[in-house]
Amino acid sequence: MLKEAHVVRQLVPFSAVAFLGFLAVGLPLPVLSLYVHERLGFGTLVVGGVIGLQSLATLLTRQYAGRLSDTRGPKLTSLVGLLFASLAGLFYLLAAVLVQHPGESLALLCLGRLLLGLAESLFITALAAWSIGRVGSEYAGRAMAWSGIAMYAALAVGAPLGLAIYRAAGFGAVAACAVLAPLLGAAAASTWQAFAVERIAQRTSFLRVLRMIWVPGLGMALASSGVGTISAFLPLRYSMAAWPHAGFALAAFGAAYIVMRLVLGGLPDRLGGYQTGLASLFAETIGLGLIGWANDPLIALAGATITGLGYSLVFPSLGVEAMRRVPGENRGLAIGAYLACFDLGLAIAGPGAGAVARSYGIPCAFAAATATALSALLLICVDWRWLRKSGPIGGRI
Repeated sequence: MLKEAHVVRQLVPFSAVAFLGFLAVGLPLPVLSLYVHERLGFGTLVVGGVIGLQSLATLLTRQYAGRLSDTRGPKLTSLVGLLFASLAGLFYLLAAVLVQHPGESLALLCLGRLLLGLAESLFITALAAWSIGRVGSEYAGRAMAWSGIAMYAALAVGAPLGLAIYRAAGFGAVAACAVLAPLLGAAAASTWQAFAVERIAQRTSFLRVLRMIWVPGLGMALASSGVGTISAFLPLRYSMAAWPHAGFALAAFGAAYIVMRLVLGGLPDRLGGYQTGLASLFAETIGLGLIGWANDPLIALAGATITGLGYSLVFPSLGVEAMRRVPGENRGLAIGAYLACFDLGLAIAGPGAGAVARSYGIPCAFAAATATALSALLLICVDWRWLRKSGPIGGRI
């Protein structure tokens, strides 16, 4: 069995490439709501739709990404995804050029979001499958934890950096950075040795994989839906309350998320997915509630930090439970199905929170996010208690 320090050394390069790729998401994300609302003049429902469009595209392409990774190999899949992420940045650049034409600019942003959704699906799915193949399935939780570290490090760094670049040089400069970062990741990954693709007579269908993992998958969808409201509306929550430093709140969320993963990322492998996941979902619920009912920016900052601490281990915790239910030769498809549940939550979060915000105000959007996190907590609690009574999962597949 590999020692944990060696496992981490094996995972760091994958995490670094995923970080560079996900900067194409993290740098523009806090800027998009401001650009669409303040520069192009569209309302909160359109803002939510633009934010959620990427996750919808990712959701619809997870099956393709997982199958491609299993059949053509994770190296090819990740390189194609990283190049598409860079191409999405070019659509953002064109949208910035057409800022005086709001309709055309919005259309280009939407095209870029769709392409970025496909790109994320390809490179995140493939890099996750590649890293688990490198360290072994017994470290699946640790591998998924480091994949998430990369994603939220890109958000933690990208959020304040993207806002700073936007204030200093405009949306076009943010887009240019989003073009460059995934190209650097592709250059690094292109030097790695590819794994041989395992050939088997028949592969499990995507729908069967979804049936195997539907409970942890639905829990992940509900949890990510709650947190997706932070990505879409935390900058506007601060802006409309006339609070300063929205970027710091986003950075605090990402930093708390990363620290928790670095310090306690092995808990799902050691203690069990559901045991760790229940505690994490409880903290996420408390943090989102604080943001919704905050009357001071420090309370909202505390809420973002607590949400980051709680949500940090939800993904690997429920992911460990999902991976236990699927044969190893279908790892890419299983990761794709599980990530599709994650995407579903984010795709719902943008327009759903936008509709609530338009009707009842932005604080109520965070109250709705709190309710979804609480629903995930209750679902996992019920399934965990049922599993303890019915015996091992392996006998039920």
